[in-house]
Amino acid sequence: MVHGRPNGGVQIRKEEKFTVGLVQMSCSTDVGENLDKAVARVREAAAKGAQIVCLPELFRSQYFCREENAELFALAEPIPGSSTDVLTKLAAELGVVLIASLFERRAAGLYHNTAVVIDSDGAITGLYRKMHIPDDPLYFEKFYFTPGDLGFQNFDTRFGRLGVLVCWDQWYPEGARLTALQGANVLFYPTAIGWHPSEKAEYGAAQLDAWRTIQRGHAIANGIYVCAVNRIGYEGPPERGLEFWGNSFVCDPFGQVIAEASTDKEEILIAECDPKRMEEVRRNWPFLRDRRIDAYEQICRRWLD
Repeated sequence: MVHGRPNGGVQIRKEEKFTVGLVQMSCSTDVGENLDKAVARVREAAAKGAQIVCLPELFRSQYFCREENAELFALAEPIPGSSTDVLTKLAAELGVVLIASLFERRAAGLYHNTAVVIDSDGAITGLYRKMHIPDDPLYFEKFYFTPGDLGFQNFDTRFGRLGVLVCWDQWYPEGARLTALQGANVLFYPTAIGWHPSEKAEYGAAQLDAWRTIQRGHAIANGIYVCAVNRIGYEGPPERGLEFWGNSFVCDPFGQVIAEASTDKEEILIAECDPKRMEEVRRNWPFLRDRRIDAYEQICRRWLD
């Protein structure tokens, strides 16, 4: 059981500026090596002033969902577990908030794609279990993950109130809206997304542009900061692998990109976020004020026949 505490053991600063650090990294087949690299990158981000640090989706391993292989369930771990033992100590040592995406073994035969939020005192504030689970060529996540059952949440941390969603959640405005409506100052999206080798030449630029555009749209529609952190590198055999496209970025509540990483390099992305910018944008573009909440009942239907 995770013992979180709603308001933490540290003072929460909801209206002050805060600095985020996004860790864009490659992942090897050695889970220990990946954890060691993540720890080193978190230290680097903290040294550069990051107060909230987010790691990529499922950073402990290569992206195993490229195939359906029951032996790969062995990569899963409980929460709390070995990874959170390391990361909670690291967060407390550095005084930073950590967001870590893990393959959660909840029980025998029950697994989730889970983001853990760790406050700056080393306590686990809570979990977000990925809600939208894809099933596409080389993204066979439905084989591994049970859809999340904790809903869309906010987490109060020392450096502010934040929301976390994971990768495929990026394409759903409903998730961003429901998370933003709970008062978060920033949405984090740990991610593992890339190109199929056979598609990159024809569709690659458009796919990347769509990925950036939808998330900038979440920022604009909700007047909130959005942080997307992706991995890099080619994983898998030729023609049956994925080339992860990096391009981690932070955009402000008006959708303007204020920090962006490259396509193919390991980088620590640092950006300052100011809740006063949210206030400014929402006053001038009052989308939340003008929502017709009396007219949206049909949004809960699969299709309007």
